[in-house]
Formats: sequence, C-alpha cells, structure tokens
Amino acid sequence: MVATPEQIEHAYEVVAKATKAASSNFYYAFTTLPADKRNSVYAGYAFCRLADDIVDDGEYGDGAGEALDSLRVKLADAYDGRAEGDMWIALGDTLRRYPIDQRHLLNIVDGCRMDLNGATYETFDDLVKYCKLVAGATGLALIEVFGYEDDRAVEYATDLGIALQLINILRDITEDLEIGRVYLPARELAEYGVSVDDLRNRRATPEFKRFMKFQVGRARKYLASGVRLFPLLDSQSRSCPETMTSVYQSLLGQIEKNDYDVLNHRVGLSKFQKLRLLAIIWLRGRGLRFL
Repeated sequence: MVATPEQIEHAYEVVAKATKAASSNFYYAFTTLPADKRNSVYAGYAFCRLADDIVDDGEYGDGAGEALDSLRVKLADAYDGRAEGDMWIALGDTLRRYPIDQRHLLNIVDGCRMDLNGATYETFDDLVKYCKLVAGATGLALIEVFGYEDDRAVEYATDLGIALQLINILRDITEDLEIGRVYLPARELAEYGVSVDDLRNRRATPEFKRFMKFQVGRARKYLASGVRLFPLLDSQSRSCPETMTSVYQSLLGQIEKNDYDVLNHRVGLSKFQKLRLLAIIWLRGRGLRFL
C-alpha cells in the first residue's frame, strides 16, 4: 500500500520524536540540517536504533537473529514502496528521495549480528571490519542525504564513521563488559600487558593507561582523515557532521583529562555542553557566510 502524504508527514514526526527521546549525541547535530534532510536522517537513525536495540536490549532472547532477518525483509519492502509502520514509511520515503545503496543499510544489520555471540576481536584489522559495517556504512548512507559531488567523500565518510565508533568503544568499555563484549583487540591488550580481568575489576593500571593513550591517538588519526569530508559536502549539510565530530573530540579530551581512566570515570557531555558546541559551529558558519 502506498502511503499518503499525511501518513508520511506523521511518520516523520514519529521518528523525530523517537530520535529526540533517545538523547543521542547525534540529535543536536541533526537539528542543523534543512527540514527535508533532517527528517530523512531521523528515519535512518530510527532504523539503526532498532537494529541496535534488537541485539542490546535482551528482550528478543534467542529470537534476536530472526528479528534481524525481519529487518532485511522489511527493508526490501521499503525499497519497493511497500512499507508498513511509521518508521518504515519514513524510511521508505527517504529511500525514494535519496540514492542510498541498500547494501549500506544491510551492512548495518550484519554488523549488529556480529554482536549476538559476544563481541571479541583478535586484531585491530578485525575490529575495523566491524566498525566499517556498523559505522562506516552509516556514514556512507548519510552522505547521500547530505549531498556531495567529489568521490573522495566516500573514503572520508568511512574514516569518520570508524573514528566515532572507536571513540564509542573506548568510552563504553565497562558497559560493554556487562553484556559480555570486549571490542578492544585482544592482541593489543596482551602487548600492553592488560588483561580482561583488569577491565572487569576496573584496574586502571599504568599499562592500561598507556594502552588507552595509544587508542586515543589512533582515533584522532581517523578523525583527522574524516574531517576532510566537510568541504566536500553540500554547504547546508556541513554543520551536522561538524557538530558530531566536535562532540566526539570533546569526549576524547575528557578521556585525556581523566588520565585515560575510563574504567572509573564516565565520559559524556551534558545537554548544555552539546548546545554550546552547536552554537559555536552555527556562529562560525554564519561568520563564514557573510565574509
């Protein structure tokens, strides 16, 4: 059944409210976009959130794999104009408006599937493969909404996605352990003399801090590559990834300020801090516009 304009409008209102309620670091960045792009990004975020919730909430139990399979079916329906349900109607309309490759969204589902058996990664290259699925693919979908003409945007968007995912991993070590996941590369933990038992017992040893310093430096290198994306984007869209990046740069700064002890110090920004970053980027953009 083809959705009516009224149904599509309502569907976008639903995904916008859901995104705001999630209190995501991304919500404030999304508000910088023009209305049509913003609504489409809300729809994409709702899809990613649903995939995450299936593997994170525990409500699906042994049925989580089937639930992920159902996302693939419903995604195909949305691409074919047969969407049902507010989130799918909004996403279907987004897919009609923008040239988002279905493979990107399927990669996100595949990345979430990797979490079902408890995430462990032997090497950093193994972890990068995961990051490319769950975050790099998200970046590739987003730039189709943002708008770009230079093909280098694909590489930079992928690197930016990897950077943000790495920072999430460094921030959430203890939370991930509680659900049986260790994203940190096992080989590198061993090289630095850090055990999973150290992580579980929140022992921020000198070895752990050296390990974290290295990981923060690596994340900054990916960020440095990712920010090359901004000038390649449609001018109306640049503030969104700039704001996201500023938030995550601030998280890295907090990790450094806390002497790399993320095991005993929660890293995060207050609503005021996020709004302040948003205001700074907005004012910077207006200043450039009137030069």
